[in-house]
Amino acid sequence: MIAIIDYGMGNLHSVSKAVERLGYEAHVTSNPEEIMAARGAILPGVGAFGDAMDNLRETGLKQTVLQYAASGKPLLGICLGMQLLFAESEEHGRHEGLSLLPGKVIRFRGPYKVPHMGWNKLSFRKPSPLLEGLMEGYVYFVHSYHAIPEQTADLLATTDYYQAVTAIVGRDNVYGMQFHPEKSGELGMRLLERFLTLSK
Repeated sequence: MIAIIDYGMGNLHSVSKAVERLGYEAHVTSNPEEIMAARGAILPGVGAFGDAMDNLRETGLKQTVLQYAASGKPLLGICLGMQLLFAESEEHGRHEGLSLLPGKVIRFRGPYKVPHMGWNKLSFRKPSPLLEGLMEGYVYFVHSYHAIPEQTADLLATTDYYQAVTAIVGRDNVYGMQFHPEKSGELGMRLLERFLTLSK
């Protein structure tokens, strides 16, 4: 079973349906025991970083996510869920994240359209089980803030939006995708499938 972590902020239905289309059992849950029992867990997210962290703390799910990551089973953060994996964000003030990956989340700065919205091509930066057998292609982004990993070894793929923008991160069993794989056509679904394969 794949746990879709419900902390009150996320595109839970679309992620759950995408997992089921790939032949896996998905369970949307806020129950710590169910999450810890899952073979893989997905932390989705839509909205503001600070509100998301407040919800995770108030529900007790922050500790559950940290325990799950420490268990060695695969964890995937999607969109805001990926940003939450980092140490801090400057969105509407400074907010502490989960600190599963060192680095920070900052707002796009420049004379270009924000949010970054639309289809952009991935550039793979280093080999990873998550990227195995896949070709670079286009995926769908919607975000006004982007992650700056402290360790380049954690950076698996970038995209170009007037600069190199973090698109996929990974360290050990913890992964993140800034884009929405469930809305990103064939490549997005294959990336999600690669993550699910790691949960077997």
